[in-house]
Amino acid sequence: MPAEYTPASFDPLSTEQIANTICATFERQPLVSMTHEIPRFKGSGLYALYYRGVSVDLYLPLASLQVPVYAGQARSDSATGESVRERYPLHGRLKHHRLSIMEGGLPIAEFRFRALLLPAVHADLGENALRVGYTPVWNSKLKGFGSKEQGATTRQSKKSKWDTVHDGRRRTHGGVVHEIEKLIGQAEAHIARQVSDYDRLPWPHPDIDSYLDLETS
Repeated sequence: MPAEYTPASFDPLSTEQIANTICATFERQPLVSMTHEIPRFKGSGLYALYYRGVSVDLYLPLASLQVPVYAGQARSDSATGESVRERYPLHGRLKHHRLSIMEGGLPIAEFRFRALLLPAVHADLGENALRVGYTPVWNSKLKGFGSKEQGATTRQSKKSKWDTVHDGRRRTHGGVVHEIEKLIGQAEAHIARQVSDYDRLPWPHPDIDSYLDLETS
């Protein structure tokens, strides 16, 4: 035995451990095709979007990895605790994203989503862990994908980075304010770092071939 020894410490109910468990469980959920309308389901929780294609060069390095292009959550109550009447918040969010991907000129058949119904507090932990662990490119370098156009103030705002690179969504804005080539270069460099850091996450992610890939109709 070494001259000095301290046993390992493990708290199964720590915030970090709970978040890791949520993410590990989340990543065991099937990847679901977005080609067709997503069947409606009730509930709120955690979700992420993935690229699984061959035609979009920018995202091609992610096609064989469990690295999402976007991660988020949809909850049945507001951040202030006020009741929201929406019975299908997670489904509604995915439906909105599906339309954005298509309007942005991206091939919807090459995208998948993963979802997990969760209480709001656990969805918060999971979303934060996914965003910190993976830094999805649409959450970080190409922001604006998840935004909604609501009222005159939003319509007059500057064009988002996501809309600059993937132009086409039916919304009004204050015009192009970003250099598209610069944004693409930043996104490419970011994705390269994601690929190099893939095996450094605190939760295990089985090989991509072990996941189900579901087709909806």
